[in-house]
Order: sequence, then C-alpha cells, then structure tokens
Amino acid sequence: MQNRLKQLCIYIPAVLTALLLSACENDINKVKAIAAADATKPIQRTTGVTMTISDKGIVKAQLISPLLIEYATKKNPYQVMPNGVRVILYNDSLTTDGNIVADTGYYYAEKSLVVFKKNVVATRKDGATYKSEELIWDTGKKQYYSNQRVVMTKPNGDVMNATSFVSDDKLLHPVFQNATGAIQMNGDLTQ
Repeated sequence: MQNRLKQLCIYIPAVLTALLLSACENDINKVKAIAAADATKPIQRTTGVTMTISDKGIVKAQLISPLLIEYATKKNPYQVMPNGVRVILYNDSLTTDGNIVADTGYYYAEKSLVVFKKNVVATRKDGATYKSEELIWDTGKKQYYSNQRVVMTKPNGDVMNATSFVSDDKLLHPVFQNATGAIQMNGDLTQ
C-alpha cells in the first residue's frame, strides 16, 4: 500500500505539470492568433486628409484624400486611401508642376513610397498625361515607375504605349520598355 501511495505521489504531480504546460501552450497560441488578427486591424481612420510632402524643408507635393486608414504592422506600417487620392506636385517656386489622381493610394513612410492603384492618371504641367493601373513614386530615389501597361499622351497628340516605364520625379524623362507609339508628322498621324 505504501508503494502504491509513493507511485501516486510521483504520478499525480507529473500529470498535473503536463496538463499545466499543455494549457499554457494553447494559451500562448491563442495570444499569438489574437495579436496577429489585431495587426491587420486599422489603428486610425482620418477623413478629409490633406498631407504635405517635403524634402529637406522644401514642399514637394500635397496629398489629398477623403479617407486615410493607418495600419501599424510590425514590419512595414502603411496608410491606405481607399476612396481616391489626388497629389498636387510643386516645383521649388511652389507653383504647380502637375498632379496625380487614382482610385486608391498607399503610403509607406519607412520606404518613402507612394503607390497609386486603379485608374491612375498623372498629368505634367505641359499637359502630357500618363495612364496606368499602377504608378509608384519613390520619393527617396526621386523617380516614378510602373511595371504595368502605361500610355503616355502628349498635348500634340503623340501617343506612347509601353509595358512599363521609369522616369525622373518630374515625369520629364521617361524610359519606356517594349514601347510602340503614334507620332504626329506634319499634321498626319504616323505609327
């Protein structure tokens, strides 16, 4: 009987310890799942947004959106403008250099990127337009690019179609990939 009591004294704490440890493991998994779910929830919603983008104290652009939703993910916090976005671009004299409009916008402050999606139209001061389903503005590298089909139309009617492009931050010197175009020559359209 005494041996049986000793065995029970050994087995009961061992079983209780195993149960407690397995319970802790499940609780930790639940905590991780809850934390992961919370990471995808917005931390802030702002309506009627006007944001100024500057470089070394010089205003470069003004971003306007009816709704901005902020997500604070660990690796890459970002802001979404799901109801449309408009950016007014300025030169050093603070006169308008152009603008960009899109159905949706994303702003990644840590990467210095503004990503425009769906029905993107960028218009230069001279009236040239770029249309695409995506346009990425890398404010750190001071360039625009797109890996989506892009159509550039100049005020004189010249049209350039390309599979992708990259340009300076004024959209003045684009480099197109796999491009075709229609160019005006003496009033006639040539392809």
